[in-house]
Amino acid sequence: MLTLVAFVVALGILIAIHEYGHYRVAVACGVKVLKFSVGFGKPIYTWRLKNRPTEFSIGMLPLGGYVKMLDEREGPVDPAERHLAFNNRPLGERAAIVAAGPAANLLLAIVLYAIVNWSGMQEPQPILASPVAGSIAERAGLRGGERVQQAGLEGETLEEVRSFEDLRWRLTRAALGGRDVRLEVTDGVGESTGGSVAATRSVLLPLGQLNAADADAQLFRKIGILGPWTQAVIGEVMPGGAAEKAGLRAGDVVQRIGDRTIVDGQQLRETIRSAKGAQSWQILRGGQTLELQVAPEIREEGGQSIGRISAYVGTPPALVTVRYGPLDGLWNGAVRTWEVSVLTLKMMGKMLIGEASLKNLSGPLTIADYAGKSASIGLSAYLLFLALISVSLGVLNLLPLPVLDGGHLMYYLWEAITGKSVSDAWMDRLQRGGVAILLGMMSVALFNDVTRLLG
Repeated sequence: MLTLVAFVVALGILIAIHEYGHYRVAVACGVKVLKFSVGFGKPIYTWRLKNRPTEFSIGMLPLGGYVKMLDEREGPVDPAERHLAFNNRPLGERAAIVAAGPAANLLLAIVLYAIVNWSGMQEPQPILASPVAGSIAERAGLRGGERVQQAGLEGETLEEVRSFEDLRWRLTRAALGGRDVRLEVTDGVGESTGGSVAATRSVLLPLGQLNAADADAQLFRKIGILGPWTQAVIGEVMPGGAAEKAGLRAGDVVQRIGDRTIVDGQQLRETIRSAKGAQSWQILRGGQTLELQVAPEIREEGGQSIGRISAYVGTPPALVTVRYGPLDGLWNGAVRTWEVSVLTLKMMGKMLIGEASLKNLSGPLTIADYAGKSASIGLSAYLLFLALISVSLGVLNLLPLPVLDGGHLMYYLWEAITGKSVSDAWMDRLQRGGVAILLGMMSVALFNDVTRLLG
């Protein structure tokens, strides 16, 4: 139920803001707006504002919306109101009205990011877990337990890293952009290094060599940085699982598996994942050292054999409250909106030329799933989800597809260059092509949704 409510609320807010952008600029330009609708189909509620010609309505299907303006191309117009018709406004005003929808979504994203920045959010500290064996992080000299102080693209100024999520975002952008990343880290922060504090050192992660096509879990396994540092402690044990059968209990501290010393939760998880059979565990329980034989259950996941023990592994990571001041929070919101927009365009471009997988396209089922998950975490997570989808909606609508706002802007560019509008015949052909492309994208997105949910 929460997923459905969160999804409908998200769509309602994003669509209403998008259409309000069109409406507000149209009114400012002197265009008569006949109807403002959030949702399609039979209206479930309509109203009018005093001294306004516009009918506002909420439709039964919350999958879109529209602003209907007075336009001679759509029906007869009273000669006394011809100056109020959209088609009779100057080219610049028409372009501004069309661009206002996507712009409103991008502005909404800035505001949402800023609100989260101002209110503050609990996030894991940027202390690194043990890197994946053979990964870029391990080859670069990271061992686990380092706190990342600063990060930046190679050759550019390093910036403070406030949280692990901040670091993860920087790594994602760099990997998908084919850029190397330089980290400034301090050793000895995690307990894996004994708690001693060492001097800060510089580490280069050559992410440009990845040729990353997908922003998925496998990308971060290749990088080697999967999560923040945690203790190698067993948490909740599931009834009937391998952990319970072996005699493991919540609170057990894992010190050694076979001949390998376990230094943190990440290394413990990786050791369990790579299990091929029974393992000899040394644990600390109530001040006493115990030896247990643990036989992880081997499961096939994504074509790989993965060991599982049916228990929560590792303690919750240490958290930090990330909060910004008024101006810094707003600026950071604008920067994040720009970065997400650029990354979205780059990924779309890579998918177009075959350098990125079409699996990156997500449809309504995935969006609904993330809406519910983010809402269950808390308001800040839900606002971040709304901001991300708002950016995606704004960027998508600016694409030069005839059925989208970007397509109309493409028509106006042609009109500005040639001095004449696109002919009706060409308009019809382009609209048909745009619909076909959009339906194709939607089909791929829905297929990806079903594949993710069933997988």
